[in-house]
Amino acid sequence: MSMLTPPGMGGKYRITGTAYPRMRRPRRRRRLVLAAVAAVGVLGLGGWGTLQLIDVFTGGGKKTEAKRNTAAACEPKTQVSAVPLPPRPGQITVNVYNATPRSGLAKATADELRKRGFAIGKVGNAPVAYDKKVPGAGLLLAAPTAHEGRFRVLATQLNGTQLKTDARTTADIDLILGTAFKTLTAKPASDKALAALAAPPKPAVRC
Repeated sequence: MSMLTPPGMGGKYRITGTAYPRMRRPRRRRRLVLAAVAAVGVLGLGGWGTLQLIDVFTGGGKKTEAKRNTAAACEPKTQVSAVPLPPRPGQITVNVYNATPRSGLAKATADELRKRGFAIGKVGNAPVAYDKKVPGAGLLLAAPTAHEGRFRVLATQLNGTQLKTDARTTADIDLILGTAFKTLTAKPASDKALAALAAPPKPAVRC
């Protein structure tokens, strides 16, 4: 047996060269390495999934709730108007007085207001205190409660009117036509103004 032959490797495994044969590593070690790498990958995926679940039940839930709160805050919120809706023209009685030198003006104006749905009371010449003493287009005279809506409704029918209150306790309004009066506001424009008064308040969007 050659001196280069390792112990226990006689016979056909006799080594006659000058170097030992290269020995292969067992395949079992390679399998163990692959199994360890796969286990690390599985553990990594499991940990990531756990973090996702924790995020959903903790921080992620808070973020979702915050988004919901933001969306709810941006939803339209109807503000309750402090001013009640004004009365309809048929609920307002108008006394029409002529404070100008032109005759027949009070009757013609009263007839037109009646066509537009207003209730008409007295019609005639203005009292002495106002006769030929109203320089503008007209004067609306009523009780202090008229500011709650009746003034606004009747003012849609005549541009440039002045507002004044007196000691009466009734709900009627005096329309005293002044020297600058020419005609009532065109009906399409007055109808649009009335519709704007009767419209409910628009919801306010707050974010």
